[in-house]
Amino acid sequence: MPFVFTPPVQAAVPIVGQTQQFPVHRVYCVGRNYAEHAKEMGFTGREAPFFFLKPADAVLTADQGNETIFMPFPSMTSNLHHEIELVVAIGKGGRNITAAQAFEHIWGYAVGLDMTRRDLQNEMKKQGRPWCIGKAFEHSAPISAITPAEQAGDIENAAIWLQVNGQDRQRSHTHQLIWNIAETIEHLSQAWELQPGDLIMTGTPEGVGAVQVGDVLEGGIDGLSTLRVQMTD
Repeated sequence: MPFVFTPPVQAAVPIVGQTQQFPVHRVYCVGRNYAEHAKEMGFTGREAPFFFLKPADAVLTADQGNETIFMPFPSMTSNLHHEIELVVAIGKGGRNITAAQAFEHIWGYAVGLDMTRRDLQNEMKKQGRPWCIGKAFEHSAPISAITPAEQAGDIENAAIWLQVNGQDRQRSHTHQLIWNIAETIEHLSQAWELQPGDLIMTGTPEGVGAVQVGDVLEGGIDGLSTLRVQMTD
């Protein structure tokens, strides 16, 4: 099929121990899915899950042979926040997937950062407008290599943490998710038909905060490949 210009390169994420890559279809994000983070954002309780999206080309991975991801500091913000998250990679699509069936649809897991232009997001909230400018910008989803599900261990009972310049910022546990992995897939697949290649960023624990050019962010989840990001100008 001829195109009027060359299509962009397919967004993809490396896979631990493989030369093949995981092609990205969509990036779904779950909002306020840890109780303590909900509190620090001014909310309490187990509200119904809600979702927002990032474009596939928001995904940022390390260059071949390099363990560090270099993320350019985005425009229009003076308050860029880190949000460490467990990322679920979907390998089998479907609609109205039940929680009992959810794990049949998972290909693997990764560590991700939902980078957020907090000042722009907060301004949109005040005006009752969409958050896209705060969440869905270029390079806003640095992601580690994906670990196949059968190699990931007990992902529902894993420590999750983030350090900035060697200092703890976020530290929690995946069993503290308000809506667990299976429940999240159940809710999400009622609203959208999930496709192979979808990534689900499952929410961040408490401790989100600002980063600056030159900062080094290192985060991990037990059983998964570590994520290392350096902010550049």
